[in-house]
Amino acid sequence: MGLFGFGKKKDKAEKKAAETEDEDAKAAAAANAAAKADSETAEKTAAEALPEASEEYVGRGEDRGPWDVNDEDVPDYDDYLDLGAYYLPFMQNIELRIKANRATRAILGSTITYQHSSLEIEAYAAPKTLGLWEDWRSDFLEANKNASADKGVFGTEIKLPVAVKAGRTVITRIVGVDGPRWMLRGIFSGVAATDPDAEETKALNEFFSKIVVERGEEPLAPRDLIPMHPPVSPAERKAAKEAAENADGAEAQNGKDHLKDVPTRPNGPLSQDQQTEVKTTLSRGPMFSEVR
Repeated sequence: MGLFGFGKKKDKAEKKAAETEDEDAKAAAAANAAAKADSETAEKTAAEALPEASEEYVGRGEDRGPWDVNDEDVPDYDDYLDLGAYYLPFMQNIELRIKANRATRAILGSTITYQHSSLEIEAYAAPKTLGLWEDWRSDFLEANKNASADKGVFGTEIKLPVAVKAGRTVITRIVGVDGPRWMLRGIFSGVAATDPDAEETKALNEFFSKIVVERGEEPLAPRDLIPMHPPVSPAERKAAKEAAENADGAEAQNGKDHLKDVPTRPNGPLSQDQQTEVKTTLSRGPMFSEVR
């Protein structure tokens, strides 16, 4: 009986040791998987980072943006602010101003202000086979003798001195990125136009690279502004989408059901030469909901 009892204890000890080894193996496997995931995340982050200044901007739609809604690796833009032609990503402590035509109230573009810098954003239709930025840049440089071309994180960019009040001159930095049948143009001013190493410059560069463009299927001539509409917040978009899904016989509109009830959504091209004014100011803290 004593030997039998000892054998039981031995079996239990061996079983416990086996269980401990199994738990250790599982813990080691989990640690390896976590380390691998961290490594892959780090590699992905490095791939998505903006490149050093150069004459060409490569990797758009694959490693980095600005993105097109149909890009395979386009980020989830459900929480972005919808302006029709493009979706703006979330960023704390920025102010958004909407540029509109005084007569028609048609939305023409937007301007982001962050600390001592600003970024004006416009989206243009482009040819199906060729990009627009190179031709636009050449025409602009030819027409503006004070403008110059330089290497930048988005490829060749334009530096343009602009005369302001009291005889002062400020430098603006104009960038352009070509996508499928569109070009996204950004005009940086303030610190973001002159100091490439400043925190606000890097923040606005990253903001521009995260924008998601939706060209749409409207027949537009090259250099026409892509139609925009008043800002639609993520919460408004979600509510409108749910309402459309619940309505009997709701009809999808090019995959953007939420735009069905958006007021003053334009059709066709917008003239980039129309007189404009600031129409709306949004202050974005933790959400896009505050409107002033």
